[in-house]
Amino acid sequence: MGELKQHPLPMTIDEQIKNLKSLGLIIENEEYAKKILNDISYFRLIKAYSLGFKPKNGKYEEGVTFEQIVELYLFNANFRQVTFAEIEKIEVNVRCRIANYFAEVYGVLGYMEPQNFVDEEYHRAFMADIEEEVRRNSKAPFVRNFKTNYAGGNLPIYALVEVFSFGTLSKFYKNMKNADKKAVAKSFGIGYTYLESWLESISYVRHVCAHYGRLYNAKLSKTPILYKEYTQAGIGNNRMFGVLLCMKQILKNDKHWNLYVDQIELLIDKYEKVDVKTIVGTEIGVIEEYTMENTVDTGILLPGGVLISEKRIV
Repeated sequence: MGELKQHPLPMTIDEQIKNLKSLGLIIENEEYAKKILNDISYFRLIKAYSLGFKPKNGKYEEGVTFEQIVELYLFNANFRQVTFAEIEKIEVNVRCRIANYFAEVYGVLGYMEPQNFVDEEYHRAFMADIEEEVRRNSKAPFVRNFKTNYAGGNLPIYALVEVFSFGTLSKFYKNMKNADKKAVAKSFGIGYTYLESWLESISYVRHVCAHYGRLYNAKLSKTPILYKEYTQAGIGNNRMFGVLLCMKQILKNDKHWNLYVDQIELLIDKYEKVDVKTIVGTEIGVIEEYTMENTVDTGILLPGGVLISEKRIV
């Protein structure tokens, strides 16, 4: 292990601008830069969105501007917001279908019995987690109602899922018996191994969104298992495009999906400096949705009418 670094001294806004200019970043309007750096921290803006513009500990490539970095930040903020809304739909749908199925098969309090799950130790940890979730939500009217007015004070599964985090929901599904996972996944028209993987990955992306993190030019640490057709087409699973494909499969019957796609296209058009390859993670390009009758000659046609082309995301 090499010698540990020392923390740098803090810099004023003026010193931050001077430092950026010394690294070759073009800043034509210093007053604008001061305003931005007073609202968005140097660490959040510069460290994250300079990736691809300069080597580590090096200088910026020729021609890179401060406005260019801000543009990527704004694209990410908007992309994150519209994506969060789609993830919310998935979270609500999955909560509903898991709760309905589990209540019907095991009863409304069946989640308390370890024999209804694969791993008893995992279930024990789950029970500790939900005890904390219920405690944190103890003032919610529906929680107080069940605690006060029902024998035992336990929440039925259909109410309990409403205090689950998406991470807890994903873990709950992961510990269900395979036959039960298959039944829930079948309602989405998806194999259960895929749904299990996708929920874990989407939960990770939701966490990034909720904490104002970076999706643009980000390599995801929780990666989904993709259909073989996608991987054979050269699509990687460690960028947002792979997750978008999974979300599309879960929301295949959502008539508003195309509106979400249109929002992404508008963002890409608005923020011209966005490099779409950092979202897709492949040199192939981006996707365009076609019906089977509406396909064109260029690109790679995948199941579901998804065409890999060089135009846009849909």
